[in-house]
This record gives sequence, C-alpha cells and structure tokens, in this order.
Amino acid sequence: MTHLLRRPGCFWALLIPVLLPLGFALWLLNNARAIPVVRRAEITLPYPADAERRSVTVALITDSHLSGPDNNPERMGRIVQQVNGLKPDLILLGGDYIGDSKGGATYGPAASIAPFAALRAPMGVLAVLGNHDARRHARIGRKQWRQLFDRIGIQLLMDQAVRRGPLVIGGLRDIYTGRPDIPGTLQAMQALGGAPIVLSHGPDVFPALPDRPLLALVGHTHCGQVAFPFAGIVYVPSRYGTRYACGTFREGAKSMIVSAGIGTSGLPIRMLSPPDVWLVTIRPE
Repeated sequence: MTHLLRRPGCFWALLIPVLLPLGFALWLLNNARAIPVVRRAEITLPYPADAERRSVTVALITDSHLSGPDNNPERMGRIVQQVNGLKPDLILLGGDYIGDSKGGATYGPAASIAPFAALRAPMGVLAVLGNHDARRHARIGRKQWRQLFDRIGIQLLMDQAVRRGPLVIGGLRDIYTGRPDIPGTLQAMQALGGAPIVLSHGPDVFPALPDRPLLALVGHTHCGQVAFPFAGIVYVPSRYGTRYACGTFREGAKSMIVSAGIGTSGLPIRMLSPPDVWLVTIRPE
C-alpha cells in the first residue's frame, strides 16, 4: 500500500472519491447559509374607500429555524439589515422560528425571535406561529409566545385581524398543529375593512379561503429545500403534495405567495432551492 501511495496517479485515485462527496456536502451547506434571494411581486387588491390610493410594500420573512450549523444570530442580523434596506412599509413573519437539532447550536424561543427586534417598518411588524413553534419541544404556549413578541414590539396574531394603512391583515393559527378559525378571522377582517391579506404559516389554508380578491402569504414548504435537476421539487410537507410547493399561485380571484423561507429543517442543506424573502407591492384596483 505504501508503495502505491508513492505513485501520484494512485494517490489521487484514492483521494478523489473522498473529496468529491465532502465537497458536495459543503456546497449543500453553503447554499443553506447563503443570504436570501429577494423575490418581488405586484398584486392588485381592492382598497377601502377611506384609504389613500397609493402602493404599499410588504416584506415576508418566514421559516428562520434558528439553529446551527446553517443559521445563527449573526446571519439573522445580516438578513434583518437586508430586509430593512428594502424599506418595506410593513413586515410580516410567517412562523417556524424554533430550529431543529442539526448538529450545531440550538436556541430557545426568546433567542429565536430576538433578531427580529431590529426590524423597522412604518406600519410595523406582525407575526404568526408555525408548526415548530406550536409543538411541545418549543416548551412554551401561545400566551408565552405573545409575551415574548410583545417585548420586542411585534404583534402576534392568532386568528385575529388588524388594520395597517389601506391593508387589513388576518393572521391565522398554524393549520398543521391546530384548527385555525378561518371564517372568524375573515369576518374580523371584513369588519375592519381594507385590502385583505391572510398571513398563515403554510399553504394548506389556501383551498379553504373564499374565491374573492385577497392575498395569502405563507411559507412552511421551504420550496422543497432540495430540488433535483429535471425532476424539480419532489416533496413538501403538505396534504396537497407539491401542488403549492413554491412561488405565486392564482385560483379564481384569490392569490397566494409561498416563500422558500430562510432556514432549514431536518438537514442543514439546500439544493436548487435558495433561501428567499419576498417584497410584495400591493396596488389599488
């Protein structure tokens, strides 16, 4: 064996099969650690009669899953600066702040949302919870989550509606760990008036929404997290399979945007499915 290793050809023949998988694994991890792509969309919605007829920009951040080795408070700080630099009028947080144990550092509920305290938007920051936040391993309940968000100046919505400028935002409870009150939330939105936006953790709420002009903003799918050449996205955790895996959707009068999110779940890797944040411009009809 020693004699063989002295030959350059034999040395590389033994080393390359080791280096190629290692390099591929590091590439997948580096994809997960990347600063998110900014995706943009324009949506037209009916404004209320009492609203100023101007466009409003909404930033969507979701699925931060704060845990290492792919995500940490320093990366989150850079992402917060990135979103602030977009100068949105309103920022919406789509849930899943708690990260999996993936071989790196893990963070509790308070630390998982602490970076969002630096977000800045004239119309404020609103949030909903995701399935990771509602599960028992989060170790706190909805009341404690609300207190944590209150401390950093963010309003947590759980089947509730609020008016922000010309918009009315209905924030739903997580559909994967509970039963959101969709009719009650829509009724509250209608009572407040405004161009309707539904904030939910995942896309499984979309078929239950009425066929009328509204926009749903969601995450949860990670856009598959790993997509394959030619085959594309083959799995997302949804009862509808890959039907609402990623991007923009329109069914009748209603629309939905599904974000890839900024963190990972399960394995700290991404392939052909980069992290993203969305900047959505809402225009009056």
